[in-house]
Amino acid sequence: MRYRVSIDELTQLAARALKKAGASQSMALATAKALVAADRDGLATHGVSRVALYAQHLREGRANGKAKAKIIRKKGGTCLVDAAGGLAYEAAAIAVKEAIKRTRRYGVAFCGVTNSHHFGAAAYHLAPVAEAGLVGLAFTNSPPAINAWGGKKPFFGTNPIAAIFPRKAAAPLVVDLSLTAVTRGKIMLAAKEGKSIPSGWAVDKDGNPTTDAKAALTGSLTAIGGVKGTALALMVEVLCVALTGAAFSFENDSYFEPGNAPRIGHAVLAIDPDALAGAESYFSRLEVMISEMLAADGVRLPGARRQLMAVQARAQGIEVPAALYNELRTLAA
Repeated sequence: MRYRVSIDELTQLAARALKKAGASQSMALATAKALVAADRDGLATHGVSRVALYAQHLREGRANGKAKAKIIRKKGGTCLVDAAGGLAYEAAAIAVKEAIKRTRRYGVAFCGVTNSHHFGAAAYHLAPVAEAGLVGLAFTNSPPAINAWGGKKPFFGTNPIAAIFPRKAAAPLVVDLSLTAVTRGKIMLAAKEGKSIPSGWAVDKDGNPTTDAKAALTGSLTAIGGVKGTALALMVEVLCVALTGAAFSFENDSYFEPGNAPRIGHAVLAIDPDALAGAESYFSRLEVMISEMLAADGVRLPGARRQLMAVQARAQGIEVPAALYNELRTLAA
């Protein structure tokens, strides 16, 4: 059984649940908006299904519900935001706002976030960048999920990468992917529902291929492209951790088991097309590529499906499994 719930109702329900668990009003609302946006876009693994876990972390002190994110360093086109152990979304919003402001002045900006928590759907944070007419990239590390090439122990995180490319008269191109064959969220949902997973998604803690979702959560996820995927994961670690002072993936405990307070790092890069060949050239050249792509039957632009899902959700609401809806109501009561 599933319920269809309006975006506003689901946002308020999630916010109440997070606030009851100890989040400040602003943190709860910022987090709820981000999670509901993921459900709106058809990304249920990063949606309100995460509220219970966030609430648990708030209650256990693994996330600081009263944290106040702030800028602690800045120089030219760069800045560093300290999330102070809180949920990620307010700190990420500060980093994005600063990236936009500094890009307008310098043509490019790189803003990092340290001492943070789960980043959610990475492309969500980039929407304001595209609205400002800028190109944006976002990165985050996460608790260990991918073994270093040749190893068996989880070492790198799923380490998502996202990019957004504004268009002049259409929705932006959106690229959003983790560096694993599948998101940990899909495996988490399979484990919760007692379902098996396809071969090739993960290995168990001993490095053996597994179709057991629970065994996969204590093992390693398979990197996209094998050694190439692990190299990209290393790159994200350096950008998000070595540059920000956050904790490396292997220094963070799993979100899904008892452990330490995560100190995740994020990074946002923004580029002004006008600072290079010029905005008009950028928009023109981008459309040449898109037109050529769409000339072939069956081609779909990155981000097109989530944009269609968002239109439908705004008009019809979001479908939520009854068990999840009832869980949210209990957490919010």
